[in-house]
Amino acid sequence: MRTISPGLEAHFAGGLTTLATCWHITRADGMDLGFTDHDQSIIFDGLEYDSIAGFTPTTVESKSNMSVDNLDVEGQTFASKITEEELLAGLYDFAEIEIFIVNYEDLTQGKMVVKHGSLGEVTINQQMFQAEVRGLTQHLSQTIGEVFSPSCRAILGDSRCKVALAGFTISATVSEITNNQTFKATVLTQAAGWFTGGEVAWTSGNNDGRRMEVKEFASMQVVLALPMGKSIQVGDTFDIIAGCDKTRETCQSKFSNIINFRGEPDVPGVDKLLTTAGTLDKTGRNG
Repeated sequence: MRTISPGLEAHFAGGLTTLATCWHITRADGMDLGFTDHDQSIIFDGLEYDSIAGFTPTTVESKSNMSVDNLDVEGQTFASKITEEELLAGLYDFAEIEIFIVNYEDLTQGKMVVKHGSLGEVTINQQMFQAEVRGLTQHLSQTIGEVFSPSCRAILGDSRCKVALAGFTISATVSEITNNQTFKATVLTQAAGWFTGGEVAWTSGNNDGRRMEVKEFASMQVVLALPMGKSIQVGDTFDIIAGCDKTRETCQSKFSNIINFRGEPDVPGVDKLLTTAGTLDKTGRNG
């Protein structure tokens, strides 16, 4: 049930309404942005909601079976607010969003919240973006608890892994650029694959403060999982963390951390069970 003020409720009940939809986005870095489908900007609760042509949501769909709400927001990138570089850099990943309706002729009537959640997948096509809005029920679809697995379930360096990342982190400077996803650093003389699956954290340049997973590493060359949102320049500095493929062998030989290994590689898998079942003879015994 939505709670609204008596004044706004009376306005809804009237024959003529002056309503506008507003979007309040709070990015992961704390920046607040406001947008509205009204033909003029609206200042509500101290935040200016810019009027943007083409910034529209799809129909809000909510069900009584606690399934995840279905809603997308579409809009156009533009330099003063939402840029393509910031979207690609991940600044809007998991940003908090609130969609509400106000009476633009009398903002003192308050608002009616339509949807509250976070942004999910964002796609960009020719200066237009489409963002998935995940409702609060999204949290209920997350897996809680653990099952056994042959690979380690800990994250390198977390409280369960306990590896000291300082000993596996190298500070480096970009010496050569292939594109916005591939570059070299002469200080990285480690063996091929040493940083594969690791992470790059930029400490200067256009991407300062951003992080990205390493897809491949060999011969001083780093290939990122995705291109960085902003251009990489020669001289940019970064910290790169060694990668872990979650296997028992790597935990032992690379990190000397087998005591904290969080996998069960010796538990028989489905293939083993099916193989055993296929060897039973007609009496039901293993043949």
